Amino acid sequence: MPFKTSLTCKIGGKEDNQDYADYVILKKKNAACWVVADGLGGHRGGGIAAKTAVEVILKSFKENPGCSVEAINQYLDAAHGEILRLQQEKPRLSRMRTTVVMMVSDFKHVLWAHVGDSRLYRLQKGLIDFQTKDQSLPQAMASEGEITADQVRFHKERNVLLRTLGQAELFRPQVHQEKQPLTEGNAFLLCTDGFWEHVLEAEMEMDYAKARTPGKWLRKMEKRLLGKAKAKLDNYTAMAVYFYSKAPTTDFSREDTRK
Repeated sequence: MPFKTSLTCKIGGKEDNQDYADYVILKKKNAACWVVADGLGGHRGGGIAAKTAVEVILKSFKENPGCSVEAINQYLDAAHGEILRLQQEKPRLSRMRTTVVMMVSDFKHVLWAHVGDSRLYRLQKGLIDFQTKDQSLPQAMASEGEITADQVRFHKERNVLLRTLGQAELFRPQVHQEKQPLTEGNAFLLCTDGFWEHVLEAEMEMDYAKARTPGKWLRKMEKRLLGKAKAKLDNYTAMAVYFYSKAPTTDFSREDTRK
């Protein structure tokens, strides 16, 4: 097994958890898929939208595993379509929305996509060499040079999303266009804004340097998050994935902490 994964999904200081995350590794088919979603807290049914998105993407992946732009679009389209169907079927859910960040692999390459402001970070040799750009108002402002990239995290309108699943006119996934080869030392972090708002990129790298497993990495970052967060802590979810060209003998391939 070339991947080791750890997942945490916590309610924080909210009354309910509108985040959801899960993954599947198909050993016999050399295929894997990881998904994190954050239901929009201001709309009824955000938690249902997030869970629906994750479950439909993983179901579609298991039925037709792939590591291509076309495959990822197929999985996201299926999730978006199911959310729209539920909105029509259950009027109380008509305004539910969710973000998504996902990654697929054929055990030699990875490919990722996102909608909204849930993020993916890729580390190589302990340093972040890629991160997704939020589909949000502050990120658009940063891209136009109106604010700096560092100001996105703390901007007062950081929760204004330009793209989501569950709203037809705002569904435009950002899919990375080329498969990326996996190399020894690759690590990935998929997380919701409730996580990355409190853990800076430099801190992610520092904690990674002190962690030999994805579970230890997440625990170090979570401790840092809880030390900073205020009383009204948001839901927060993160999934850490380590790649090994030669799988270690210790089996800790699945490590979940969800409350």
